Amino acid sequence: MINDKEISGTPDNQPVWLSFAPGIFLFMWSTGYVAAKFGLGYIEPMTFLALRFACVVGIMAVLFVILRPPLPQSREEWMHLAIVGFLLQSLYFGMCYMSYTAGLSVGTLALILAMQPIIVGLVAPRWYGEPVGWHRWIGLVLGLAGAVIVIVARSEIVAPPAVGFLFAVLALLGITGGSLWEKRFGVSHHPVTANLVGFTAGLIGVAPFMIAFETMQIVWTWQLAGSLAYLIVASSLIAIGLLLAMIRAGEVSRVSALFFLVPPMAATFAWIILDEVMPPLAWAGMAVAGLGVFMATSQRWAVKLPQ
Repeated sequence: MINDKEISGTPDNQPVWLSFAPGIFLFMWSTGYVAAKFGLGYIEPMTFLALRFACVVGIMAVLFVILRPPLPQSREEWMHLAIVGFLLQSLYFGMCYMSYTAGLSVGTLALILAMQPIIVGLVAPRWYGEPVGWHRWIGLVLGLAGAVIVIVARSEIVAPPAVGFLFAVLALLGITGGSLWEKRFGVSHHPVTANLVGFTAGLIGVAPFMIAFETMQIVWTWQLAGSLAYLIVASSLIAIGLLLAMIRAGEVSRVSALFFLVPPMAATFAWIILDEVMPPLAWAGMAVAGLGVFMATSQRWAVKLPQ
């Protein structure tokens, strides 16, 4: 059985900036939901993603030429970087954008994706021996219950489309699979190298669907330009990099529990910017999910409950 120190190391050998990573990640990941839906009014989903990924690949290619970072040392390392890139970029983001196009709200999508820790908590112990104590299981169950409450409450205002839920579940599988694969097989690479390979894989993954099913027409507006710029810098470059760094530095289950904090933040920004209303019962569900986060991540509960 692998213990926590063997997986994540001790706090002494972790960089100081990593302590600020969760807060920065949560803000940028949450606002990314809103920015994506904001821009999708002017462009088709796969075209939007292809444009976004192409811009990131271009930036990374320039940085690669300037910095000349080391490349992966084996075929397996190349493959693992590409697989994580496909799962996180093509599958996760692609299905998120498709769910928006199908009519799913920002808050509902964020809550479905908040179920990621449930899946991670089930798979992680069997895959690579990371322990998940009872305090986390209780926290994860509370988080799931909160998500269900919000989805039900939201459905009283606008009935969510079935196909939107299907796309959301596929996105959930993408972010969960990418996180697990990165923790199981990922090794530390220079961020320029990792992003260049990952986003290239993402671009290759979405391009066939864009060519086959979309017109690729773009209505250039300041809203689309602003959304694209924010998603490139905040979501693609900073948030994804922080997510992978946190996964490598800590336990997968605890890092994944951060996603329970995303729904209330995403719903709040969607309410302010997109005028997506959340009924009072939905906010109560958010509070239940927040309690789940506290229990899943607090060391205090780890002492009181049997492991």
